[in-house]
Amino acid sequence: MTIKFGMVMDPIQTIKTYKDSSFAMLLAAQAKGWELYYMEPQDLFARDGRAYARTRRLTVVDQKTDYYTFLDEETRPLGDLDVIIMRQDPPFNMEYIYSTYMLELAENEGTLVINKPSGLRDANEKFSTSLFPQCTPPTLFTREQSRLREFLAEHQDIIVKPLDMMGGHSIFRVIADSPNIGVIFETMTQHDSTLTVAQKYVPAISETGDKRILLINGEPVPYALARMQADGETRANIAAGGTPIARPFTERDHWICAQVGPFLRDNGFFFVGIDVIGDYLTEINVTSATGIRELDTQIGLDIGTQLMDAIEIQINAQNG
Repeated sequence: MTIKFGMVMDPIQTIKTYKDSSFAMLLAAQAKGWELYYMEPQDLFARDGRAYARTRRLTVVDQKTDYYTFLDEETRPLGDLDVIIMRQDPPFNMEYIYSTYMLELAENEGTLVINKPSGLRDANEKFSTSLFPQCTPPTLFTREQSRLREFLAEHQDIIVKPLDMMGGHSIFRVIADSPNIGVIFETMTQHDSTLTVAQKYVPAISETGDKRILLINGEPVPYALARMQADGETRANIAAGGTPIARPFTERDHWICAQVGPFLRDNGFFFVGIDVIGDYLTEINVTSATGIRELDTQIGLDIGTQLMDAIEIQINAQNG
């Protein structure tokens, strides 16, 4: 049986193929002989209890330019596809949630949706770390500037970030004697009206980087991708100028994966990237985790094929 493989993603013409994990997945699915169906979020719609989309058949080539070709276009029920991977980047807003509603309709018809739509809605990438306090640095979620000030007074050096963004967007390091504490806390909480997260700063980031660990159905791939800070930069995100370096796991990394992995597997989080700084879990990225291409290039892995093999096993299990 030829598997019909759908992907909901941001515009393919905007990606950088050499570092795009969604593109790595498309290449791997194509290599297995699967049919590729491309969709953007605005292509999804629902009518009379069924989800549909404008789909475009797709072929891809592993090169920096002229890397995709649309073969044909068709409006079809999402339930006709065997698997759909949701790879839309944050911000995680109401439009994103509406997409998960439609994907859930397809899931109800038997389509394997990765990651599970209800899980995407339930597990905020920052807040879900609170399920694993044994793994995290001291962490505060609050709308109140006064609580942020108390947290800062306690720890002296903290990171403050929004709950719905990615790529290092709006991340602030705040030190007790910083001159702009007030404006940072006002901006992040929107004057005590918007939930934000603060974590104790982990100095190990300057030595070990911000490590991305990819997990497939709860099991980690063999290496972590350490994102190292650029000079003068607090953030290590690749989008913020960080340098990616593949590293073997530490004993603590293995322990954190053992803590988090069963939760991911039990809740339908099939492809996830967790972030670890030093000894601490800082984020659980369930929307559009990255790092495949860098690890494949540096270590000679084939994570895309590993993921597609796991998906095929899951589809066969669902179909009995």
